[in-house]
Amino acid sequence: MSLDSATSPISAAKQNGNTDWVVFGSVAATIIALVLWGALATRSLGSFTARALSWLITNVGWFFVLSASGFVAFILYLAFSRFGRIPLGRDGEQPEFRTVSWIAMMFSAGMGIGLMFFGFSEPLAHFVTPPPGAALAGPSGSAGPDATAAAIKMAMATSLFHWTLHPWSIYAVAGLAIAYSSFRKGRRQLVSSVFLPLLGPRKTESAAARLIDSVALFATLFGSAASLGLGTLQIRSGLRESGWIEGVGTDVLVLIIVVLTLCFIASAVSGIAKGIQYLSNINMVLAVALAIFVFLVGPTIFILNLVPTSIGSYLSHFGEMASRTAATGDETWLRNWTIFYWAWWISWTPFVGMFIARISRGRTIREFIVGVLFTPCAVSVIWFAIFGGAAIHLAKSGADIAQGGAEAQTFNILAELPLTQVTSVTVVVLVALFFVSGADAGSVVMGTLSQRGSLAPRRWVVVFWGAAVGAVAGIMLAIGGARALSGIQNLTFIAALPFAVVMVIMCYAMLKDLKRDPLMLHENKAAEVLAAAVRRGTVEHDGDFQLKIGGRNDTSIQSSGTKGARERPAVEAK
Repeated sequence: MSLDSATSPISAAKQNGNTDWVVFGSVAATIIALVLWGALATRSLGSFTARALSWLITNVGWFFVLSASGFVAFILYLAFSRFGRIPLGRDGEQPEFRTVSWIAMMFSAGMGIGLMFFGFSEPLAHFVTPPPGAALAGPSGSAGPDATAAAIKMAMATSLFHWTLHPWSIYAVAGLAIAYSSFRKGRRQLVSSVFLPLLGPRKTESAAARLIDSVALFATLFGSAASLGLGTLQIRSGLRESGWIEGVGTDVLVLIIVVLTLCFIASAVSGIAKGIQYLSNINMVLAVALAIFVFLVGPTIFILNLVPTSIGSYLSHFGEMASRTAATGDETWLRNWTIFYWAWWISWTPFVGMFIARISRGRTIREFIVGVLFTPCAVSVIWFAIFGGAAIHLAKSGADIAQGGAEAQTFNILAELPLTQVTSVTVVVLVALFFVSGADAGSVVMGTLSQRGSLAPRRWVVVFWGAAVGAVAGIMLAIGGARALSGIQNLTFIAALPFAVVMVIMCYAMLKDLKRDPLMLHENKAAEVLAAAVRRGTVEHDGDFQLKIGGRNDTSIQSSGTKGARERPAVEAK
């Protein structure tokens, strides 16, 4: 869905910002240099990124693991703390969108291509080759039924670990910070605006603020490029399996990248928000239809049994999975899976965070977090139970479906089910539409970040960033060579690392902002009034007192003691 479709509170004056040449120029120059390096010396860039990634995984991988779990803890703390009552808007303001519409729009910003790419392949990969430290079992169960059952549980637990609480907590941190900063504080919708409690209100265009927006822009570009690269790989496999093409070389990949890039640039600059919404709705219908089809023609009972099993396994293995680092696990496995995912989610965060912020005005912090966290998590559980369950059941039966890499496994599995041609074409269409309907918004966000928070960035800026996404995606695939996916993973991690640091500091800045919120100050004042009244003897009490928020504008004091309180007279905080 286009970001233009979400109503914004920002004034018209702020919607037509001029280009910030420091932010735009620094990132543009870096991207152009990188693309030229990749085009003129592909092996050199590939060797450099491989060495850099290996060093970073060894020395900094722990930071990604700790910070990702830290975001989960932080966002849950905000949801269930007193800060959860704070509205993302003026006191008493109602939500801008109905809950059903709000939830529906969140999915258009989330993980469409990723779910299509990894829905079948990730549970299958973890079942065939269990993660480090997991019980070993082959796809045929040759290691015994107990080991096979353990492998199924770990495969599903690991898939849910990568696709539920952690990624949506990462998105929720940035989305909540931007929404609070914009709607509660009235600041520009820039990542740097969240940091004004640390930078100072007059530092909106300081070097530090511009550095933050530059890092966010850089991460967003690489997140979009990673999605384009994954989509390109899967579309190529789908076209080949459908008999539409025969080649598998880089020329096919380049052609697909060019076509997809032109499509999402055209959608981003055309202003046809209703058309993009229409395509997004079609996408949702097709995705649901595909899931229902696989559920009905696949191992239905096995899938139903897998839902509670997956949830239980995820919860029981959560600590083990969250603490897996290079010290105890396979460094290569971590690079290809957990740390790649955390980097990918973090690189997508400026875009997804800004999108869910724009559609969440008027909700409380608690409503925001519950909606952003738990609804997508429920969908991911069902999605992976259906597609992962079908893949694991086929592998247990001895079907040869694990060949050809992750991009080909979806079509290998569909070949074992009825209506293969129809479902294969459906997947290709889904991947293309998921990317086009999301990347147009991503290019607008990049324009916003480089034009001082403008909600309607100039077309040439949007076109430039759209073309840059296509070019970087091509370089990602090129440096990976025969293992094109590795090139995507390498560059995504390196690009996301700076923004991961920004997000950690963002949590501190947001918490500082929340403590100064008028509602919190009002509550603190009420506590002070109560304490003073008790000291003066104007209030007698036999139990504990607590603050009661009667509404978003009303804070009063009442007794929670078993014997009640006697007030002379009643005390209220005004």
